[in-house]
Amino acid sequence: MSEEVPLKPMGKEDIRKLELALLLGTLLRPDVLEKVRSSEDRLTWLDSLLIAAGALARERAGYSTSKIAEELGRTEATVRNHLAGKTEAGKLVKETYDEIKSKGSLEIPIPASESQELREKVRDYEGKLSGLRSKLDELQKIIDDMRKLLNC
Repeated sequence: MSEEVPLKPMGKEDIRKLELALLLGTLLRPDVLEKVRSSEDRLTWLDSLLIAAGALARERAGYSTSKIAEELGRTEATVRNHLAGKTEAGKLVKETYDEIKSKGSLEIPIPASESQELREKVRDYEGKLSGLRSKLDELQKIIDDMRKLLNC
């Protein structure tokens, strides 16, 4: 992410930035992606990650558990469980927060298979571009030759 992620949010915008960084940073981890893919209850899993990220971002901003629960539409017990790391989502989001805190940034890895696929597409497009440039050069030569003929 190119934007600064506030570890101690000072307002709603900062909370949203931290919440988004926590959610994306957690969700795009290879181990989490695999859990989501293999989970039969994907929506519940994603909802838990979203709530855990929202709860942690608001806690870091100094919100009380009751205010967090009210804003997120969950019970205080649910919020406490996420914040205490008693849920899988809470643990994962906390790990992401700790990574941001220790490294000073968040690196979102692109899975190797997707990275290789993108490289191949780039190579393919570069080849097509080279071919188009050659054809364009040929057409430009034809146009130049025609101009010479018309000017004689």
